[in-house]
Amino acid sequence: MERFDEAGRFLSEYAALLLRSGATCARVEKNVGRMAAGWGLSSTITILPRHVTVSVIAPDKETKNFLTDTGQTSISFDKITKLSRLSWEVADRGLRIEDARRSFLQIALASPANAVWVLFAVSCANGAFCRLFSGDAVASLVVFLATMCGYYLKQVMLAHKIDVRLVFMICAFVSSVLACGDSLFSLGTTPEIAIGTSVLYLVPGIPFLNSFSDMLDKHYICFFCRLTDTVVLTCCLSAGLCAGMWVMRVGMF
Repeated sequence: MERFDEAGRFLSEYAALLLRSGATCARVEKNVGRMAAGWGLSSTITILPRHVTVSVIAPDKETKNFLTDTGQTSISFDKITKLSRLSWEVADRGLRIEDARRSFLQIALASPANAVWVLFAVSCANGAFCRLFSGDAVASLVVFLATMCGYYLKQVMLAHKIDVRLVFMICAFVSSVLACGDSLFSLGTTPEIAIGTSVLYLVPGIPFLNSFSDMLDKHYICFFCRLTDTVVLTCCLSAGLCAGMWVMRVGMF
């Protein structure tokens, strides 16, 4: 009975961390089911926007439910990959619950990627997006600098637990204001592209893709909630962009 409870609690915490890291509902179901089968159990999962309930079923049909708060989303492909690998180790190698929990804690408590490196990489990527959309070299440099300032502000504000919607508006405003310098000072030949691409680093692409994945897997509640969050964040992004252009008296049309 004690091991039954231990397995259920572990699978519930495991599912919550997967969801918090940005995994789709289908991946959570498969990974949890794989691990439960590796321990001679079966499981069903109920996924809600803020909670996940794992029902663990023993061979004698005894069933227990374990509820865990998913917490605030913090997307990490590295954690998703390692957690998926852990599920295969349980299924293929028969990893014991104690060993699985030890590995799980190492994954959960692992330090995030270096913030400075992430800031530089995101800035380079957004500058490359500007170039991809036919922006000139000056526009790409402007977008690089605007992204660096905006993303740094995002890192600081999120670290201080500021509401993510406000973060999106402020960061989009700051990046668009800086990008408008390309137009105001006639620095290049494609200022409109610099302004338009300066906020692309804020586009919530992963939640958007996950929402449609959930829809295809018939997780309609999660689909609707994730899509709603995505639409709200996109509206906040747009509001910040428009506010920045209005303040700088720059029009797109």
